[in-house]
Amino acid sequence: MQDVIEKIATCIERGKVSKDAAFPPDMNGQDGVDEISATALQEGLSPDDLLKGCMLGMDRIGKRFSENKAYVPDLCVSANAMKVVMKHLQPFLESGQLKRKGTFIIATVQGDLHDIGKNLVAMAIRGAGYEVIDLGIDIPTGKILQAIQEHPDSFVGLSALLTTTMGAMQESVQAIQEKFPDINILIGGAPITQKFCDEIKADFYSPDFYDAIEFLNKHTGNTTLRKG
Repeated sequence: MQDVIEKIATCIERGKVSKDAAFPPDMNGQDGVDEISATALQEGLSPDDLLKGCMLGMDRIGKRFSENKAYVPDLCVSANAMKVVMKHLQPFLESGQLKRKGTFIIATVQGDLHDIGKNLVAMAIRGAGYEVIDLGIDIPTGKILQAIQEHPDSFVGLSALLTTTMGAMQESVQAIQEKFPDINILIGGAPITQKFCDEIKADFYSPDFYDAIEFLNKHTGNTTLRKG
């Protein structure tokens, strides 16, 4: 079992999708995460163990990215491999056999049409065992509040890539805090800094998803840490 988990983790980290995939070149001709996942489930590997392999792989690529040893294209190919695993896990999620750690609502704020960073964060957090509600781009505050109303125990992630939309992020953060004071709000994006996070009183900022996952794991299921 551990050998299979390690193979899945390696495929996620390296972005090896299938046997026919030419990338990465040094794994050419080897089974990818598609074949390994399908065979593992057929042979009795639990979906929880399959998810462990995903989490391990995403953890590795996240650490490499935070250490400047991996870059955005590396994250993209890992995210592609992650999507393939989620395809195999979807039936178990729908049946309830595979439980989620929690719910994460993510959106690019109103006026901002960029989604690459948001999509990478969403995929990484999904791979870490969370249900992700991706609202998309150019999302008004009202739609975010509605999503929180529908998922009251969720975390919220807001993204902005333009300095001109940082004001919209601040407005959304303030509105969420007023209506849902116990919700943890994570923010990110190219112009966002820890100073800005402190100024608008958001709960967490990090330039990469690795620390965000650590924050979620720390606060999930711990009522004493749900806020702050």
